Amino acid sequence: MQSVVVHQTGGPEVLTWEESSASSLGPGELLVSIVAAGINYIDTYHRSGIYPLGLPFVPGLEGAGIVEDVGDGVTDFVPGDRVAWTDQLGSYSELVVIAADRAVRVPEATPLMNAAAIMLQGITAHYLAIDTFRLRSGHRCLIHAGAGGVGRLLIQLARRVGAEVFTTVSTDAKARLASEAGATHVINYKEDNFVEAVEQIAGDRSLDVVYDGVGAATFEPGLTLLKPRGLMVLFGQSSGVVPPFDLGALSRLGSLYVTRPTMGAYIATRTELQARTDDLFRMTSSGELEIRIDRTMPLSEAAAAHRMLEGRQTAGKVLLVP
Repeated sequence: MQSVVVHQTGGPEVLTWEESSASSLGPGELLVSIVAAGINYIDTYHRSGIYPLGLPFVPGLEGAGIVEDVGDGVTDFVPGDRVAWTDQLGSYSELVVIAADRAVRVPEATPLMNAAAIMLQGITAHYLAIDTFRLRSGHRCLIHAGAGGVGRLLIQLARRVGAEVFTTVSTDAKARLASEAGATHVINYKEDNFVEAVEQIAGDRSLDVVYDGVGAATFEPGLTLLKPRGLMVLFGQSSGVVPPFDLGALSRLGSLYVTRPTMGAYIATRTELQARTDDLFRMTSSGELEIRIDRTMPLSEAAAAHRMLEGRQTAGKVLLVP
């Protein structure tokens, strides 16, 4: 089979398209023929070495496809089943072996491309809006990168419960996408200081929660927008890692909270994984939640796709197709 392989960490150029062998199918595992693999920022952290992995490796944590074979002890799936997964390394490939208890069956009403697009970013938006900070009507939140994959889904989930949404984007085109998703106030951070823009609309210290997937460039300014006992949710670092921080500032700014959630902690059990994906598939099938696939690209062009993602040239989900 053909796969994207990383032999050494570095820039997008280290993603090599080559012939490889599928892992042996063990007990409790599925062999899946991949229809589409999703690209996510965490893939760039693996590729660059920010999140170290043993070398060599096939990147990609998310995808959807058709079960080709099942390992011993697997009773929930049979060959031919349509499945999706996340948090399973090796998805930039034509075939992947994944743990059966980490796969979910894709309803017939959900196209496999949509399933591949919703898993990591959809689950992330779901736990952020429902569990990390349970948004309700009347809450005010700031969502950075509102035209991105997580951002656009998070805006929709926030507006669905009646929260007031501030969001940041980098272009007029992305501003339109964030507005179409339901954002109440869209701020182009290339033209306006986002802190000043929020304060002009809502006043000082007005936000209940900030959802920050950007990191170094936005973390500390965002803290100044929070109400006393407000929550900063740092869930990514597309602009770089937040440097060491004086926790005393949280006291001085009004007993603020900061959390750094990871998806694994919110789908730690099979029951929770299934409940979240059932909810997401239901909402996408009913039209309550819109998935935006920005583009599909051949799996062999993974390096170009990473360059686009890191260069902020995408607005929505990018899928790699074998």
